[in-house]
Amino acid sequence: MQFGRYYEEFEVGAVYKHWPGKTVTEYDDHLFCLLTMNHHPLHLDAHYAETTTDFGKNVVVGNYVYSLLLGMSVPDVSGKAIANLEVESLRHVKPTFHGDTIYGETEVLDKTPSKSKDDRGVVHVETRGYKQDGTVVCIFRRKVMVPKRSYGEARGGEQPGRPEPKV
Repeated sequence: MQFGRYYEEFEVGAVYKHWPGKTVTEYDDHLFCLLTMNHHPLHLDAHYAETTTDFGKNVVVGNYVYSLLLGMSVPDVSGKAIANLEVESLRHVKPTFHGDTIYGETEVLDKTPSKSKDDRGVVHVETRGYKQDGTVVCIFRRKVMVPKRSYGEARGGEQPGRPEPKV
């Protein structure tokens, strides 16, 4: 199974549909909020959300949705990355609620060979996250420094650093 891509494998306009999706549970949302110390009642307090918000129920914290989509994209986009250079934009388009299933896809917007090192380049991508009904909930653009095939081959190939079992 491929994990990430070399620079040469990215094509401008290509769209990678990340699989599988992830159903967001109340537990996922609350744990993420508590781990990151975001205690806003919109995310944690069902009574507050029901009685004082336009949504009438808890909204999943946006940074969890972003993190989930970023993670979903790793096998297709940044699994071989040398560095994540920049998150250029991040938009939460619509709310996500407990029980929604998030799917993601990433489009290659541009790619530029490195000017300083010939064994890598920068890939500019946009990731879109959407719910089970197709409603787009999150869009972000980022730039990732990825190796060329020569970089990977010089460092151990497809699974660098993997030891062999001793029998």
